Amino acid sequence: MPLGVEEPREVPVLRQSAHRLAQSAPMLQPLLKLTAIELSRWLKDRGVTCFVLKYRLVPCTTDDPTRELMTRGKLDDVVAPIVKLALADGQAAIAYVRRNAKDYGVNPDRIGIIGFSAGGTVAASVAFNYTAESRPSFAAPIYLAYNWTIKDKGVPADAPPMFILGATDDPLGLAPQSVALYQDWTAARKPAELHLYSKGGHGFGMKKQNLPSDQWIQLFADWLDVQRLLKK
Repeated sequence: MPLGVEEPREVPVLRQSAHRLAQSAPMLQPLLKLTAIELSRWLKDRGVTCFVLKYRLVPCTTDDPTRELMTRGKLDDVVAPIVKLALADGQAAIAYVRRNAKDYGVNPDRIGIIGFSAGGTVAASVAFNYTAESRPSFAAPIYLAYNWTIKDKGVPADAPPMFILGATDDPLGLAPQSVALYQDWTAARKPAELHLYSKGGHGFGMKKQNLPSDQWIQLFADWLDVQRLLKK
């Protein structure tokens, strides 16, 4: 999990015109550099209202957060308490958008969450832990760390549909964790779709690498359409 954010913040970033918002799926994206903004722009052009969630991470005291994290000992002990805070941020964000859906001009029954890397762990944790107000209509964890996901209660009886994505050559070795999440979801007979590219690495997001993984966003859009969350 990255370091540095200690105060959560949710900011609506990109909206479509009002007549297209009513049936489109609002989305909360845990922020990872430019990925959230670039994805928001792509989805906005397809009628989706997007919000960017700035969730809490491990506090950073130096200008080299990655190296700092590596010196803190066993990562599970460092990250576990922060994931609980990030989960709370995700839950609060969905609940906030749902309570204010009328003001934003969005459908309260079509509010989902997508996250990348640490954000994927947040998205998956929210999919395991929610109230009626904070339940995501769908969840899309992208190259997540499933071993850090808060899942002690098991797959909920009314679990949302799940879109899972990663790359087999992820240098952090996270591909099997995407598979494990898919297996848990489908074992509970909940809808899930899994895509693992042979190449893509970690953190590919919306950047172009001249690889098939560059086109993942279209797979996601197709999946949203199948779930009837997009308006043509």
